[in-house]
Amino acid sequence: MASSLIQVQYTSSSTMAFASSSSSLSTGASHGLTVRTLGFVDLPRTRNVTYNCVKCDMSEPSNFVNGKPIVPIINEQTLPKFMESTRTDKIVGRNGNKLKLFSGTANPALSQEIARYMGLELGKISTKRFADGEIYVQLQESVRGCNVYLIQPTCPPANENLMELQIMIDACRRASAKNITAVIPYFGYARADRKTQGRESIAAKLVANLITKAGADRVLACDLHSGQSMGYFDIPVDHVHCQPVILDYLASKTISSNDLVVVSPDVGGVARARAFAKKLSDAPLAIVDKRRHGHNVAEVMNLIGDVKGKVAVMVDDMIDTAGTIAKGAALLHEEGAREVYACCTHGVFSPPAIERLSSGLFQEVIITNTIPVSEKNYFPQLTILTVANLLGETIWRIHDDSSVSSIFQ
Repeated sequence: MASSLIQVQYTSSSTMAFASSSSSLSTGASHGLTVRTLGFVDLPRTRNVTYNCVKCDMSEPSNFVNGKPIVPIINEQTLPKFMESTRTDKIVGRNGNKLKLFSGTANPALSQEIARYMGLELGKISTKRFADGEIYVQLQESVRGCNVYLIQPTCPPANENLMELQIMIDACRRASAKNITAVIPYFGYARADRKTQGRESIAAKLVANLITKAGADRVLACDLHSGQSMGYFDIPVDHVHCQPVILDYLASKTISSNDLVVVSPDVGGVARARAFAKKLSDAPLAIVDKRRHGHNVAEVMNLIGDVKGKVAVMVDDMIDTAGTIAKGAALLHEEGAREVYACCTHGVFSPPAIERLSSGLFQEVIITNTIPVSEKNYFPQLTILTVANLLGETIWRIHDDSSVSSIFQ
């Protein structure tokens, strides 16, 4: 165990951090993909806590199934004492309602990981598509009087997955579910959150209305494109930040805090990058100033800040076509950055994102599994971190009427 040179700081009366275990997959025989699983580590209950992260050298072999990488799941034994309990007892919450999980077809692997972390089985549900494209959903078990959690990101194909989510909500409502929570790891249409010119729609508000009118009682979402999207819902929204998962992974690397600089790829992401930098030993901040001439088209103008000789960590909520972050990385190299890391929660990876990300500009591209990444999109620099444990713990706390925000303090 060698202490890392990065410090990640949290301050709370009830403090919790994440610990990572890693399986570095072969870069020769496979695609060079690395997967990480994040669990929880207990910290002393003090008002102000500063802890040194450590890097663990894992000697365990890589996990493969039929030649394909899988994400390992941390079992319940890794939970700290204050989170330990008999999971079967917690299935019935304080309000006497039973908890049930159902998965859509958008990201079944993540749904299965969440269920395994929680010690539950996914509910039985039948989802079919007719020849004309219509979606049919039928629950295969009773949900009467239950607290139901529907796990379905609205990732590409966004319209298909969004419609499926609404039909799942409607099916649960008509089956007399007590409460319906839509667990949306990736919220599509989140970028259409305001009018930038005349005669435009605000699709984020429209989608929020559709989900609410379908019958959802609560929404659980990860790293929305902008915080104002929470206000578009007329129902409670639990906004989960995946920063701790990425921060813990970066803290496990032997990078001196004096060499770090956190970079926002655009002016709109400054608040996000500043919060990220504060956790990384209060690292300095740089900003890439760009001008956008059209949708999915970005032009880098200049750099605000100093990155010469430093390890630049670019932070964003998503990578779509990778135009913004790739041009930003090229500018950072021109300004003398030693290495460039790209970190984001949602890897949308619309073409030509893979070509841009694997072109050699990045030392590593770090994303989470809120959106499934197909095998054809694997490339050597890609690292995928799982948020299953984070979402699973959040679902438990919602069901048990406990604080969710204390996870991130």
